[in-house]
Amino acid sequence: MSAPVALVILDGVGDRPHPDTGGRSPLEAATTPSLDRLARLGQMGSVTVVGPGIAPESDAGVFALLGYDPVHDSPGRGVLEALGVDLPLAPEDVALRLNFATADGTGLILDSRVGRSLTTRESEELASALTAADLVAGEGVHAEVRATVGHRGVLWLRAGPDETLSPNISNADPFYEKLGGMGSARRPETPRILPVQALDGSEGAARTARVLNLFLGRVGGVLAGHRVNARRAMAGKQIANALLVRNAGRLPSPPPPSFEKRHRMAGASLTEMPVEKGIARVLSLTDRYVGPMGPDRDAGYRERARIARELLDRFPFVYVHLKGPDEPGHDGDAVLKKEIIEAIDRSFFAPFLEGLDLGRIRLGVTADHATPAIVKSHTDDPVPLLIVGAGIPSTGSPTARFDEAEAVRGSLGPLRGSDVLGLLFRPTPAP
Repeated sequence: MSAPVALVILDGVGDRPHPDTGGRSPLEAATTPSLDRLARLGQMGSVTVVGPGIAPESDAGVFALLGYDPVHDSPGRGVLEALGVDLPLAPEDVALRLNFATADGTGLILDSRVGRSLTTRESEELASALTAADLVAGEGVHAEVRATVGHRGVLWLRAGPDETLSPNISNADPFYEKLGGMGSARRPETPRILPVQALDGSEGAARTARVLNLFLGRVGGVLAGHRVNARRAMAGKQIANALLVRNAGRLPSPPPPSFEKRHRMAGASLTEMPVEKGIARVLSLTDRYVGPMGPDRDAGYRERARIARELLDRFPFVYVHLKGPDEPGHDGDAVLKKEIIEAIDRSFFAPFLEGLDLGRIRLGVTADHATPAIVKSHTDDPVPLLIVGAGIPSTGSPTARFDEAEAVRGSLGPLRGSDVLGLLFRPTPAP
């Protein structure tokens, strides 16, 4: 019989050496006594989360780590985000993930995240204005924009009774390539908003691409003069005058098998962002959505540790997603990424492990992708994996650390994301 399992995913924790952290990665430079103790007690390996050459988005990485094929099993980032904010999608609707962005008059993207200073309240005001404008009503399609967290949101397309839409369209966001239901990060030299194109010969795909291009061409007129942007311009902040949309999808039919059906055990999740909440809904995991981190980082991680322990007392499998390391990776801030890793070790792992019987449970720690601060984007770099606990013999040295270099030398060797649960779910040897 297998022991209860907790899988903690540190979003984007994988990295590369950076001059601001002494020529080491932020993870290598961080002081992490709790994780290092686990590395000495367990086993480590290096995980290519989806495949060589694929820099996955978080949803694709999570699907792979939970034992699913992100290309075929995921309904797409747009649908996952929409489910995460409880939009009542109909089977024929199409949903896309969006970013409010800053662009010049030629479509050149100046900042894909509006300087990461756009508040959720500001996004909500801009989203309401775009929805009220009903920019493609003349095309028989209603476009609703729903803000989620900060600069992020969802574009929800609903067709009239005589219109058909299709999610089989390309991205306008040049930073991501659509591969089935999965997104893969790209690094264009000159990032411009791309024209949306049909990816098949269907009338629905052609119509959806045309409608989206019309919509995206009209949003600037609504956004540029909005009071939110007037206030931001007066304050010397970047304005949100463009939308980047990607990963169109629709409700899966049939849906992928639930986590319980696939793995023959009930599961729970602790999530911080709408996309992760959406994954939990698609896979029928019992979800505790705690929302984005507040201003007191240490208090937030302690609360997450408490909830994770509660879930582990009730369910044989618990997946915990901690967003923290990813954003400073995107922003190129290696020092802040190091500090967040240290906060996770100090205020999540230390209280989570207090009084926990590692002879009774198994714990896995890994990442959904790498976000090197030197690159400011997701990459296909392998990420560290640590497994420890019941029935897992220690192969770590007395000086082992949880970092990329140790993972490459680890006894588990090179792995794929789809291997991780198999290692954690191996039957516990009989005493």
